[in-house]
Amino acid sequence: MEGSENFVKAVAQLTKYINGYFGNIRTRKVLSSVVPGFLRKLIPEKAPQNPDKWEDVFQDIERIIMPGVCHWQHPNFGAYFPARTSYAAILAEMLSDTLVNVVISWKSSPAATELEVIVLDWLAKAIKLPEIFLSTSEGSGGGVIQSSTTENILISLFTARTLGIQKIERRNSGMEEGVAVSKLIAYKSPDSHCSVEKAFQIALVKYRDIELDEKRVMRGENVRKAVEEDKAKGLTPFYICATLGTVSVCAFDNIDELGAVCKDEGLWLHIDAAYAGNAFICPEYRYLMNGVEYADSICVSPHKWLQVPTGCSVLWLKNSNKLVNSLPEPGEYLQCTEEDSEMPNFTKWQIPCGRPFISLKLWFVFRLFGIRELQKIIRKDIKLAQIFRDLIEKDGRFELIGENLMSLVCFRLKGNNEINEELIQSLTLTREIHIGCSKIDDNVFLRFVVHAYQATSEDIQYSYKLIKKLADQVLFSKPHPRSEISSKCFKCIII
Repeated sequence: MEGSENFVKAVAQLTKYINGYFGNIRTRKVLSSVVPGFLRKLIPEKAPQNPDKWEDVFQDIERIIMPGVCHWQHPNFGAYFPARTSYAAILAEMLSDTLVNVVISWKSSPAATELEVIVLDWLAKAIKLPEIFLSTSEGSGGGVIQSSTTENILISLFTARTLGIQKIERRNSGMEEGVAVSKLIAYKSPDSHCSVEKAFQIALVKYRDIELDEKRVMRGENVRKAVEEDKAKGLTPFYICATLGTVSVCAFDNIDELGAVCKDEGLWLHIDAAYAGNAFICPEYRYLMNGVEYADSICVSPHKWLQVPTGCSVLWLKNSNKLVNSLPEPGEYLQCTEEDSEMPNFTKWQIPCGRPFISLKLWFVFRLFGIRELQKIIRKDIKLAQIFRDLIEKDGRFELIGENLMSLVCFRLKGNNEINEELIQSLTLTREIHIGCSKIDDNVFLRFVVHAYQATSEDIQYSYKLIKKLADQVLFSKPHPRSEISSKCFKCIII
């Protein structure tokens, strides 16, 4: 395979295949029919001793890989929040994998370091974040790309935890090391992404869920009550994770109210806007982030809705020095030189030592789409979701769950959980559509997300008609695909 001529031929063949994949994706079933362990029967137990021919590898894409692929870019894929790609991002990936710049310090990768700073300022300006979050602000604001929302939550939590421990130890000189962290307590919504709870467990901090209002919104009054209760127990409240666009029903916590409590009580306010934050490039949705000026950190993941593949989640901070000072110094071999010191050393902003040239993808997407085209994509998706919502609302057998403000529509058949679980399983067995599910107050419901860039109103109509057909079969006990999935295997998975 090595050699420029062979490479050029292989790239031409693969790009033609990729283009055909997108162009003919509707001819494929959304879901795979394989069973666990299918791949071991198709792949040798040991790696080849000598190189295989490219033609053989290329043929094995369809023979071995594609039968086990769930087609996330299919217009009838609607189970999770978007995970998109684009030709622009694919081109950037090719260049990034060619350069293999490991972003450790400015010296190790000047263009990658500076481009990250600039494109994150672009994105911050596009969604109208307060000036203080920009690298050009008078303070120490700025952004960093992490590989996931989970990392961003964990980084913000570590920063707040360090400040909380220092606060307790200042009040209690001579306190034994390790005791202070046991006095900390954090807060979240019961509808927060599972990564929030995971972060709390990794950081070894106590936490509690805040009671929500009837719209599944976290309100300031309930947080203030919890803070007072915990202070009376001798605990130190230090952190709250609010969400703009919760995973279950895409509810928006009241940041204005939460921010006021955090300001009064000295809590770190982190905002998880991984999905819905992308919609703030459209002016008509920015009211949903009222109060963002209170935040100490905010996360938006372009890989969820801005045509950038998975691995591009952005964290902005009001004061990046607090983050840098909360993590250990890198080894001597990674210490900055004098010329490095003028730019951020992203090794100190993250858990891994280095990172790939991810900002290149965001730069390509901004350059080759432009803000206006990205706005059109967001608006189109929300409009398609509204079409689906209207179809469900007109069908009296269903009830809507939540307000459905973005490209997510939550609904269920009126009745018990059993018929909703049976509907979900029947839809899954067709492999023609992939619908997600969740559960609130012990009520199972379905989640339909306008996920694919290529989705049209015809695709929405098709999805609804299939749901309607199988709902008829479930409700009227007509012959329909019986589930081979045991109740033990039935799980609601949300991303």
